[in-house]
Amino acid sequence: MNIENTAVLVTGANRGIGKALVEDALKRGAKRVYAGTRRPLTHPDQRVTPITLDVTDAAQIRAAVESVESLDVLINNAGLGLYADLSDRAALEQHLAVNLFGTYDVTHAFLPLLTRSGGAIVNVLSLASLAAVPLDPTYSVSKAAAFSLTQSFRTAFAGQGVTAHAALAGPVDTDMGPRADIPKASPESVARAILDGIENGDEEIFPDPFSEPVAEGWRNGTSKALERQFALFAAQPVSS
Repeated sequence: MNIENTAVLVTGANRGIGKALVEDALKRGAKRVYAGTRRPLTHPDQRVTPITLDVTDAAQIRAAVESVESLDVLINNAGLGLYADLSDRAALEQHLAVNLFGTYDVTHAFLPLLTRSGGAIVNVLSLASLAAVPLDPTYSVSKAAAFSLTQSFRTAFAGQGVTAHAALAGPVDTDMGPRADIPKASPESVARAILDGIENGDEEIFPDPFSEPVAEGWRNGTSKALERQFALFAAQPVSS
């Protein structure tokens, strides 16, 4: 996958990593970038098409699909981080509504376009997908679920020529970033690494100095080997 001359849709495109992804896609020569935001957005580059898109709103998702002519790369970046206690069930439900079901609904809505182009799905997740972060446990639960969803997409859509990628970022300097005095990567550097990962065909993308040391161990580890082994079941006939 090369970003040049492709059509890219970024959800949560108004700030942080999403905004940086829009800008980096433009730098790489994308022919069209659909910027999905909950609030109106303007952009000086005519290649950018703003789309009102709350990923929890079924009507807005349907309208977004109707406004997109073709799509090569879907980047599910919209996310929520509430820093809530694990006892807060309402916060868990909010996290799941955006971080899991929002990704699920948007992906399925745009799947016909991605199948037509042989495109890519990129879910912007977190290292919290692999290990719970005590600072925001309900967020961690939702991101772990979204990572499992990404792996399931990978297997389910492979026969349709659609790839699925997970960006597993560490601390990033955004409004939603960790409330701790620790080094944080810039959104611009993370966005650049995510698009590099797409172009390199990486299934898991570790886009910052905090997450990068995890990359080799993950790709050569037991969990990844088990994912590949389980993926073979998709080719097996289902017994009655």
